[in-house]
Amino acid sequence: MDAGAIAARLASGVITPLVKKLFVSEGPGAGLVGRPVRISSLVSFTGEKRRLTDADLYKLTRGLLRSAVGSHAIGERPVAPGEEEAVALALARTLTYLGDLEMDDVQAVQMGPQALAQTLKAAGPDSTRDLSADGAYLHDALLASACLHILHFFTQRSTFVARTLVEHSSQLAEVIAQTDLLLARNPSPVTKDTLFEERYAAHIIQKHGMLTIYGIDLSRSPEQWPLGTAYLSLEADLDRDTRHAMIRAEHAFNGRDRVLLRGVAGSGKTTLVQWLAVTTAQQDLAVLDSGAPLASLIGRVPFVLPMRTLTRQHDDLPAPDEFLHRTRCPLAGAQPTGWADRVLALGRGLLLIDGIDEVSKRTRERTRRWLQDLLATYPRNVWLVTSRPSAVRDRWLATEKFTELSLAPMSRQDVTSFIHRWHNAARSVSEPEERNQLDAYESSLVTAVRTKQDLARLATNPLMCGLICALHCDRRGYLPSGRKELYDAALSMLLARRDRERDMEAPDGIVLTEEPKVRLLQRLAYKFILNGKSELDRSHAERVIADTLPSVPVAAAQGDAAAIFQHLLLRSGLLREPAVGTIDFIHRTFQDYLGAKAAVEEGDLALLVLRAVESQWEDVIRMAVAHARPKEGAELLMDLIRRGDGSTSGYRRSQLHLLATAAVEHATELEPRVRAAISDRASALIPPP
Repeated sequence: MDAGAIAARLASGVITPLVKKLFVSEGPGAGLVGRPVRISSLVSFTGEKRRLTDADLYKLTRGLLRSAVGSHAIGERPVAPGEEEAVALALARTLTYLGDLEMDDVQAVQMGPQALAQTLKAAGPDSTRDLSADGAYLHDALLASACLHILHFFTQRSTFVARTLVEHSSQLAEVIAQTDLLLARNPSPVTKDTLFEERYAAHIIQKHGMLTIYGIDLSRSPEQWPLGTAYLSLEADLDRDTRHAMIRAEHAFNGRDRVLLRGVAGSGKTTLVQWLAVTTAQQDLAVLDSGAPLASLIGRVPFVLPMRTLTRQHDDLPAPDEFLHRTRCPLAGAQPTGWADRVLALGRGLLLIDGIDEVSKRTRERTRRWLQDLLATYPRNVWLVTSRPSAVRDRWLATEKFTELSLAPMSRQDVTSFIHRWHNAARSVSEPEERNQLDAYESSLVTAVRTKQDLARLATNPLMCGLICALHCDRRGYLPSGRKELYDAALSMLLARRDRERDMEAPDGIVLTEEPKVRLLQRLAYKFILNGKSELDRSHAERVIADTLPSVPVAAAQGDAAAIFQHLLLRSGLLREPAVGTIDFIHRTFQDYLGAKAAVEEGDLALLVLRAVESQWEDVIRMAVAHARPKEGAELLMDLIRRGDGSTSGYRRSQLHLLATAAVEHATELEPRVRAAISDRASALIPPP
């Protein structure tokens, strides 16, 4: 479609808000001044009255361009999609020359829109220097349309201009009215798309713009913290077999548009997804254009697609028009027909597919085929897929040209930064006397993680660092020495300390100590694991509690399953309801830890060995070794070794032997023969340094 025709389709309802933001807001009576006013004194992006930044101006012109061309088929577009952002930037630069014009509003209206556009182009000839001929033509067409509305705005804001140039004012108003009438008779879906995307971006920022910092549970602390305050940039490894190709994780799309990101539990995968979604929705040019690493997010629309949510009640995976419905977005019903298809067809999407490891192996293969179909249909978008390390094989999406990255363990500098951020957040909700104590805790903990190797080995990801910070404060500088002890202390802090420190009575009349809460929660966690789920229907969770209550009489005496479950949901600090009728644990690590405890206590060691080849069970098995008594732990580890020895598959043998090697560090007591057997298998797998 011709660029001039596209620009002509801009309704006043789209372009007038942009024009108004270009100029300062004036008090009552400003438009009654009986004289011309210099244009440079009216603009809102220069001088003392400046309220519009260069980034803000770019956002306005990008929205204007998108409104003009976004609804047309790819073959009809006036410029290649990759040049559209450059046109928007060029238009923003040209409009800044309004502040340099040596003329007043009367003179500008007398010139007319075409002459004003030519004057602005002459003032900044370099603005379009890097554009193609088609890009420059589109820039000129949009500039002329903007100038038409700018001059009309001058006639509306000043009675002096309208009175002095009656004929000019009438002509401008007539052209705009005729354009609006034409568009009202032949509406374009892009206007609806633009308005919807503004609402959708606000929703993404509101939903994903807060983080839970595990362990901050002070009496006045909020449950969540602003993403900008809490987010910690981490490193990712371009090759899991080397340590030299490290990048910041949020720069994953620098030169790449398809990334498979692996990371262990608690390493920050979902937090990165949140940060990318919010940063993209905000479209803050000061962030996105601060360098090449984030430039690929300019102009994109984020789709956050947690796998466990997409598959919870459906066997199939969604088409684009179902994305918002499946993720329970409250705006799903408001999206314009065909909107998601238009976004992806134009290559504007950022698809964040989180948690491949949280669905079954069968579903993972189905997910791969679903991805292949989407990639073939919408090839020009940006894609991030996250998973725990062993849930999918190496090069799982190599055929689809995905680059594989792995979140690296936190460096010493990362750990120090996290400790400072955690304590800053805690100080922000503390009384003055508590802040002094927090200062002391912060200093001593920074020293401890630098000097104590056992503590440094634990502080490798944000989840563990958060728990360490919390326990260090809670225990007045004393920390448990091992991973199991750390988890036990964290659970105790969450289960027993919350209400006591918040001086809360029992509003539901139910009073449970730590032990019965743990018994109930571990049965619930085990059911999640057995079902291969990270979410359960609330009714299913209540049935699990009902089945467990007879063995926990102190709880059964205080209410039925629904009441006890509601108490755990509200008071345990470990459960949440992300959507009405859906339950999950606040973090998968707590689910696996409690589920492993239940498996050991129920004597399900053989089941653990049977499921050891499933990636969703690996952390459960490692934690089961920590929970097991010495003989049970030895039996579990030796059975893993024997199953590996007997496997005809080299991959399975290596997988089982590596799991036993990883799990042995969780055993507090182990017979030398078992440790030696595991060491022999490990030495065959891991070459000496």
